[in-house]
Amino acid sequence: MVPLLLVLLLALVLFGAGFAVKVLWWVALIVLVLWLLGFVARGGSGGSRWYRW
Repeated sequence: MVPLLLVLLLALVLFGAGFAVKVLWWVALIVLVLWLLGFVARGGSGGSRWYRW
């Protein structure tokens, strides 16, 4: 009974981690698209920068 519970717990943890990583990939993709849009809107490397760093 204990090994079965350990396997189920491990599967739950791995599924949760996989889901979190997938969400983080989507967030990173959205941030990248927003950054590229801001980069293009300001005309590339010339002029003032739209970010503070």
